[in-house]
Amino acid sequence: MYLRKHYRTIVLSDIHLGTSHSKVKEVSNFLRAVNCDRLILNGDIIDGWHMKRNGTRKWQSNHTQFFKILMKMMEKCGTEVIYVRGNHDDFLDNLAPIRFANIQIVKDYVLESNGKRYFVTHGDVFDRVTSQMRWLAYLGDLGYTFLLWFNSWYNRYRAWRGKPYYSLSQRIKQKVKTAVSYISDFEQTLSEFASARKYDGIICGHIHHPDNTYYGKIHYLNSGDWVETLSALAEDEEGNWNVLYYTEVESDSLQASQTLPNVSSAS
Repeated sequence: MYLRKHYRTIVLSDIHLGTSHSKVKEVSNFLRAVNCDRLILNGDIIDGWHMKRNGTRKWQSNHTQFFKILMKMMEKCGTEVIYVRGNHDDFLDNLAPIRFANIQIVKDYVLESNGKRYFVTHGDVFDRVTSQMRWLAYLGDLGYTFLLWFNSWYNRYRAWRGKPYYSLSQRIKQKVKTAVSYISDFEQTLSEFASARKYDGIICGHIHHPDNTYYGKIHYLNSGDWVETLSALAEDEEGNWNVLYYTEVESDSLQASQTLPNVSSAS
């Protein structure tokens, strides 16, 4: 058993449980490898849109296991869980805000750390397509789902050829000018909002594009997703923020376990 790395805060978003492209195994392994005082689930954890279209047939036992891991973190480690609703889990609007034990469900959240104030939002309310043109958002979601399906088959072919995983969907988004412009506009809009409301930073998800940067004096943080980038945000004990990638955490955990003495052979 290796010593888990401890963080003050971890932010996860866009896991999309209930879909076939959710990397629930990886995010569960990620949570087993870390400890934190505060876990923020920043929207689109459950994909209510997908289940509304297709029912619960894509809901698997390991999707339920994810929530069991959360309950264990709350019980054993005293982790506080803040669930911020997203557009794909907007069914939570009827519940938020609510608090029970050490979990709360909210529409947005203000995180205070080291004298700084961060506004935490999934980000969809700043996206004109999802907030004002819902039909177009549904249409875009269908196209994105197809792209992820194609990406899955493409990587099966790469695996057959002995090649590593490659996010074709991410590469396409990076090359399409309208997608690049959309991401830039989204980041700028949220940063301007944070500045107008006198926050020091803003923490979001929604666009599946992890980031840790500054727009002027505003600290912009995006937790990415667990469909393509397999990323999260982490705040250490000194209040420093970093983007964590699953591959890095998995590698660190493996190295740590390999450095432990073999008790059975030593006895």
